[in-house]
Amino acid sequence: MRHTLPIAPQFYVTAPQPCPYLEGRMERKLFTSLQGEGAERLNDSLSKQGFRRSQNVVYRPSCAECSACLSARIRVADFVPNRSQRKVLARGAQIRRQATSAWATEEQYDLFRRYLDARHADGGMADMDAFEFAAMIEETPIRTRVIQYSVPRSGGEVDLVAVTLTDVFDDGLSMVYSFYDPEFDRLSLGTYAILDHVALAREAGLPYVYLGYWVPGSRKMGYKSAFSALEVFKAGQWQPIGDPAEHISALHPLAVDPISEQVARIHLPVPLNLPE
Repeated sequence: MRHTLPIAPQFYVTAPQPCPYLEGRMERKLFTSLQGEGAERLNDSLSKQGFRRSQNVVYRPSCAECSACLSARIRVADFVPNRSQRKVLARGAQIRRQATSAWATEEQYDLFRRYLDARHADGGMADMDAFEFAAMIEETPIRTRVIQYSVPRSGGEVDLVAVTLTDVFDDGLSMVYSFYDPEFDRLSLGTYAILDHVALAREAGLPYVYLGYWVPGSRKMGYKSAFSALEVFKAGQWQPIGDPAEHISALHPLAVDPISEQVARIHLPVPLNLPE
């Protein structure tokens, strides 16, 4: 009798390019593709090890001389909003949430363009057209939702003010990408979306909200350390963030392990098609 042997995912490394978070540094990513029946299990497993999804691939920073990027997540059961975050929730009392399937719309893309033009006009996504935007939203081999936030206006109509592309893991929610209307800065929509995802995860009985990467020394990522019950994936395990200043040592080139060692330590899910 013939048996089909499980095929382990192949990992690759991108070419170095300028880091978008730390000036003067180069970034490099370790990645593999998500495909077939095992895509969701593979994504769940790798996400627990600091990987992040982008369309049909998952990646993790693997820079040659820097290990500053740390995957971050909130422990939902232990999270308590601080005074500033409670004010954000109060100001956003009129915001309405709608969860939809991963399907792109013109209204979303218009909001996305306004957000990029106001906040990231010189960023790597600045030239993204409507087709590329649709691919970002819709190309997903796992369970993904689009969470839309709207505010009412006169006449019974509503304005779409924020959108979050959210993956649903076996242990939490992952905020893949968020964008919002820059004209509604007073609502602190980025913070509001994170707080609402904590509420969503709590309602669903999921223990974590994954925030992507936190980068010590990067002003762009500094806001994440303001959330209580935050953990970072460091030295192969999740640990409380503690004092953010203690993580600056991760910028040292000696903090980086060779690619071969990094790949060897990756834990993969038990294959579904093991021979009997």
